[in-house]
Amino acid sequence: MLLRLLLLVCAPLSEANVLSLKVRPPQPIEGNSATLTCEVQTPSQMLQFCFLKDGQTLGLGWSNSSKLHIAAVRKRDTGYYWCMAKTAQLKFPQSKSIQIHVQGVPVSNVRLETQPQGGHVMEGEKLVFVCLVSGGTGDITFFWYKGTLGLNLETKTQQSLTAKFEIPVVKMNDSDQYYCAADNGYGLSLSELVNVTVRIPVSQPTFTLGASSTQAVVGDMVELHCEVQKGSPPILYWFCHEDVTLGSTSAPSGGRASFNFSLTAEHSGTFSCKADNGLGSQRSEMLSLNVTVPTENRDLLPSGVIEGLFGVIGIIIVILSLCCWFKKKIERPPDRNILRNPPRLLPQDSTYLNSSVPVQPEPVYQNANVSNDDKIYSLVYHMHQERQIVAGPSRTHIEDMDPAAIYARLKKANGIDVDYEDAM
Repeated sequence: MLLRLLLLVCAPLSEANVLSLKVRPPQPIEGNSATLTCEVQTPSQMLQFCFLKDGQTLGLGWSNSSKLHIAAVRKRDTGYYWCMAKTAQLKFPQSKSIQIHVQGVPVSNVRLETQPQGGHVMEGEKLVFVCLVSGGTGDITFFWYKGTLGLNLETKTQQSLTAKFEIPVVKMNDSDQYYCAADNGYGLSLSELVNVTVRIPVSQPTFTLGASSTQAVVGDMVELHCEVQKGSPPILYWFCHEDVTLGSTSAPSGGRASFNFSLTAEHSGTFSCKADNGLGSQRSEMLSLNVTVPTENRDLLPSGVIEGLFGVIGIIIVILSLCCWFKKKIERPPDRNILRNPPRLLPQDSTYLNSSVPVQPEPVYQNANVSNDDKIYSLVYHMHQERQIVAGPSRTHIEDMDPAAIYARLKKANGIDVDYEDAM
């Protein structure tokens, strides 16, 4: 009877104490928490529970708790689960297994940032690349690439939405385009390209003169050259004479720059150049140039001034010529009043002697004055003498000589008739 009673009591108990496993939430999302509960139809204070996944005991094994809490499920937590229960005297059959499929979230919004920001870094400094994702669950694998062809620089896997890669000492050839990628098992997601520019300060420029020597002549065209061996573009060059800037030019792609100008006497002295790319300027060594002035050019005036002087001199010459002509015109007396030498009587021997009939003497003339023009002035004298006959009373009388001035205007040209004008 006792044995039968025990069988009746135990049989309903074993059937009634069926175990079942519950999961909340039924489809957990990777990264979120999940709770497993082992339920018994007739709970007992003396029961112990154990949870298993694919035959592997979870947690600490047997415990008094009918629940197992997972703070953050991972994709690897996907599998088949069941639970078991027991008392000190009785072990219950295990529950039915259930499949738990952990839902993952693909990475999204992958981007690449640089430190320093903007991708501008000085040569020799440290450059840090930060790859970030705004969404994604589980372990994320990060990749860093250089260039558009995708040269892989680094790969890291971690349970984080951010990962870093750094270049401790940047060199000039590190200037390029970079991007990163991330994957958590749901597909690779790429960032956009980021430009990285490694800036190099300019070195001391090399300065040369286009002249073949340190001697030059006023008016020569001289070409100045300035070049840096090292320095990231763009580069701005200045060309200086002493401390005065002659001009400037830019080299957008770096390299050499030139400046042309015409020499004057004031350009004797030292010349130099400066270079700057925004990271500090450098000045070249100074070169001397001696500018000489040709002897024949020292007293020369500009062509415009010379033309003006010739014009003024020409006007002065014309004015002076007119003044002289008017002065001579005013000062010269009329032809009839030209001042002449007083007439001189030319003594002539008498053509008659002891004759009662007076004989008329021949007229005598001589040139008196020659004018400045083409006219010749002559004086003609007519002399009359009377002599008393020796037989008569003795007296001698010479008539008043009243010479008749005869003016003749003779032309110099030979063979031309001469016109006479007599005035008594």
